[in-house]
Amino acid sequence: MTEVSSLTGRLLVATPALADPNFDRAVVLLLDHDEEGSLGVVLNRPTPVGVGDILEGWADLTGEPGVVFQGGPVSLDSALGVAVVPGGAAANGAPLGWRRVHGAIGLVDLEAPPELLASALGSLRIFAGYAGWGPGQLEDELGEGAWYVVESEPGDVSSPSPERLWREVLRRQRNELAMVATYPDDASLN
Repeated sequence: MTEVSSLTGRLLVATPALADPNFDRAVVLLLDHDEEGSLGVVLNRPTPVGVGDILEGWADLTGEPGVVFQGGPVSLDSALGVAVVPGGAAANGAPLGWRRVHGAIGLVDLEAPPELLASALGSLRIFAGYAGWGPGQLEDELGEGAWYVVESEPGDVSSPSPERLWREVLRRQRNELAMVATYPDDASLN
């Protein structure tokens, strides 16, 4: 197997050609990517379920909208916390209960007491489930043109308007991808 260049911390943005309804106009933050596979969360799929309904102690630490997001089609009965710690906690080390993924973005141990992290968090999102790919599977999808790979920004994790995130991420690109942001929701109506 060829060496895999890690895409951890980057965004996968679904191309308009991606036919899988689980990922229609999805923006996925890759939390792990190596030769053993990939794992990420879909940043723009809010559910109607409030965080307080399932993880009461964490509800006050989540930003708007204060709902659980569907992180992907795998393990919908599990929860992942993704948080931004301003400055990435570089000077003082990572706060207890937070593990850096990329820059200021990291995973939260939802079994830890929320008050351990309350003062360190800049933003927090709770995801039910995740998106996962086996060894080489994501690389195959990239080769087929299913995803654009772009840099993430800490604000992507906590976008107050997740329904606009797909267009916003594409629009900020400095190449032809910015034009894709204008792609109609239904190309047949064009």
